[in-house]
Amino acid sequence: MTLTYQIGFGNELESEAEPGILPHGRNSPQRPARGLVSELISGTTFTAPRSLNRRTYVFRAMPSVIHGRYQPAESKTFATPPFNSPPNPNQMRWDPFDVPDTGVPDTEQDFVDGMFTICGNGSPNGQSGTALHIYRATAPMTDRFFLDADGELLVMPVGGTLLVSTELGRLQVGPGELALIPRGIKFRVELPDGPSFGFVCENYGLPFRLPELGLIGSNGLANAVDFHVPDAWYEIEEKACTLTQKFCGTFWEASLGHSPLDVVAWRGNHVPAKFNMYDFVALGTATVDHPDPSIFCALSSPSDEVLGGNADLMVLPPRWAVAEDTFRPPGFHRNCVAEYLGVIAGKHFGKAGGLSPGGASLHNNWAAHGPDVETFELNRSVELPPRKIEDSLVFMIESRQPLQVTDMALSAPEFQRDYRDHWQGFVRRFGAPA
Repeated sequence: MTLTYQIGFGNELESEAEPGILPHGRNSPQRPARGLVSELISGTTFTAPRSLNRRTYVFRAMPSVIHGRYQPAESKTFATPPFNSPPNPNQMRWDPFDVPDTGVPDTEQDFVDGMFTICGNGSPNGQSGTALHIYRATAPMTDRFFLDADGELLVMPVGGTLLVSTELGRLQVGPGELALIPRGIKFRVELPDGPSFGFVCENYGLPFRLPELGLIGSNGLANAVDFHVPDAWYEIEEKACTLTQKFCGTFWEASLGHSPLDVVAWRGNHVPAKFNMYDFVALGTATVDHPDPSIFCALSSPSDEVLGGNADLMVLPPRWAVAEDTFRPPGFHRNCVAEYLGVIAGKHFGKAGGLSPGGASLHNNWAAHGPDVETFELNRSVELPPRKIEDSLVFMIESRQPLQVTDMALSAPEFQRDYRDHWQGFVRRFGAPA
């Protein structure tokens, strides 16, 4: 049975794939059951406040120390900040990226090899910042496993389904859902219904947790009860395989003689989780004015309570718009934080006819943005009956640090070089002849 994940509140969960494995009252007994070994995975420092401490004790067949020597490996498109180009103040947007054809020699790529970095900030060495990637997976990871020592991975499929098999169990994640894979957890990604593509946020800072609700009260936004973790699951296989690790921006590979997904039971809270973004409880204004995007915050990696978070995830699901005497779309604005927006389903209207699923935009700190001319003219004069925003699911990552864009993202054919043109043609009304 799937467990409820009280994300970020320090509670301990437990699951065992075989009964009688978990010890009572102790996490590291002298002789764990069934010849297993105990291993502690600490996601935060040992002395972190209890409510924020992340750790999990696992009981596995082979300890993680059993592997070959790590050797440097190459990654062509899975990049880590800092990048070559300085942060760019221009408004930027990308069309959906094409998914390579399957069955064509030299084009097959798994979840890791299919990663393409758009932008990022900070550095995993300083344990601060984030990177935004897209993934385009056309082949499953069979005898390959991945461990990201740099950051926590937030994965959001747009097309196709991912079966994420981790040390602590399996999560099947499809469009409209997100998966959180904690830093340092080994996993493999399979494709149960063919190629898959989507977005990935790699978080180098504090682990994502639910934001405080303040005046909202005890319910709303992303509710803890809607986060789920996997049941314990394991495979005991003696076979030649590879463990790929991303460590301080560099990729390393080590040989293994067994599957590392051999955890039979676990207890703790440093565990993967999934969330259906359509379960997000949207709140908003019922009188006048457009609500700030913070009202859509689902997860937060905190940094500074005034200047902004290391990375905040906003979810904009289908919802009602009912405000009166109000410009309902996001108006013209400039923010002290950088905004990376991606479309999961439907379209995001407000600029140049909307963005399709898989498309994304970036407005760096203080970059002016808002509706295009056509959207502005329509929404300043349209009637304002209650309206349901349907068939649309959009996310946004906000970060206090400017986002650097990779050279390959700026040179990609999907990059819209004429994006700024959609604001041209604005007519000044003030001071015009009567």
